[in-house]
Formats: sequence, C-alpha cells, structure tokens
Amino acid sequence: MPVIDKRRADEYAVVPSKRQRHELVAAEHDKMVMLWDSATGGRIKKLKGHTSIVNSCSPARRGPPLVCSGSDDGTIRLWDSRKKGTMQTFQNTYQVTAVTFNDTAEQIISGGIDNDIKVWDLRKNAVLYEMRGHSDTLTGLRLSPDGSYLLSNAMDSSVRIWDVRPFAARERCVKIFHGHQHGFEKNLLKCAWAPDGSKVAAGSADRHVYVWDTTSRRVLYKLPGHSGSVNEVDFHPLEPIIVSCASDKKIYLGEIEG
Repeated sequence: MPVIDKRRADEYAVVPSKRQRHELVAAEHDKMVMLWDSATGGRIKKLKGHTSIVNSCSPARRGPPLVCSGSDDGTIRLWDSRKKGTMQTFQNTYQVTAVTFNDTAEQIISGGIDNDIKVWDLRKNAVLYEMRGHSDTLTGLRLSPDGSYLLSNAMDSSVRIWDVRPFAARERCVKIFHGHQHGFEKNLLKCAWAPDGSKVAAGSADRHVYVWDTTSRRVLYKLPGHSGSVNEVDFHPLEPIIVSCASDKKIYLGEIEG
C-alpha cells in the first residue's frame, strides 16, 4: 500500500465507502479535514471551513458518509464527504479537542478544554446533555463496539466509561481507569476499545501502552518499546494485536492474549 506522507495530520480514521473504496479522513493543522484514498494514497477532497487547527475527526458508522470534526476555533462541524462545505456548525465556548458520533449518527459527542463532554443533537442543533467528571482537558473519545458506551481519555490521567444510552441513569460515568500518564507535552492522547468490548487501551506519556480489563478495571498490559509519548492506540478487528504510534515517529504492533 502506498505511504500517505502527511506528517502534520493529528488524527486519522477509516471511512468505509459504498463503492468498496476505503477512505482515510484526517484532521489537519492547516485548518482542513482531508479525505484520502487508502488504496492509492491519493487525496480525494479537502473539507474547508474551520478557522484554526483541527484536533479531531470521526466518520459515521452507518448511513450517509458523514464526518464530524472539532477545532481550536471552538466549533464542531458536520460534513458530508460527497459534498462541498459544512452541513452544520455547532458553536462551543472553548476549543474542541475530541469528537465522535453516537451509534446512529444522530448525535455528535465532543470534549474540549472545559473538561466536559457534550452531546449535540443534530436535529435540534443544540446540546442535548453534558457529562461531567474529568478535571482536565479531554484528549480522546471512542464509542464502544455496541454503541452503548463512550470511552474518554483526559489530561487528568484518567480513562472513563460513560453510559450514553437514551434512558441511562443520571450518573452516566460507570467505570474509571488509572495508571497511564499525561505529560508536560500536553499531547492529545487517544483511547480505544477491543472489538468485543472486553478491553480498553490508551497511550501514555511514560512511553507505554496501557491495556485494562473492562470489567475488573485491572491493568492487563503495560507494553514498552516506544521512546516517546504514545499518542494513539487501536486494536486489530480480528487478531489479538494492538497498534500504537508515538512521538518517536514509530508505529509498533504488539501481540496480546486473545
């Protein structure tokens, strides 16, 4: 596969296409969201509208090829990758550092430097509810495989699981994980779910990958190897393999127990 040489990109996500073409969507420092063809390495489209650094982007799981993005300009934007321009803009008070869709793509979930997680209703163009608990900037958000729970990572060095089902209890935070660290670099460390939801993982400023058991909250693995802050992690969809990338400009594949 051709190498997509975009050193300035903050975050990538894969968008499955109805035409059997897989696209990469990337958040960029140059105020744009980029779409790339993962087979050819060619750029498909630039999504323009943000007025500052784009920190995060996420594709919808189903339905139309929607993408959401969050930026230092304090906005969350909704895009249709087939069209030009922004579909909807949601104005946040502070910089937005992490975004994702809910399972049905009827809501966008965002986090920022105000420490709160906001759930935006696309039909009402307003905040549906907020989730509070983190005491520092949100750095990563990831929806669970079944769409019922949200994983969050923050600079308070905690990873949390939230119940985002429509009729959940008022206290939506159901699990808190500790062990990993955020450092002085203030990198936007991401987090990930195992495909079956049994494990969660996050990068750490101490150069390790942390993997926890979802039920017991116990640290299962503290994977070494990197020589810089581990900024992004993800699980293989089929095999017991975890991938990580770090400020040392290296990508590692690590094998864990299935």
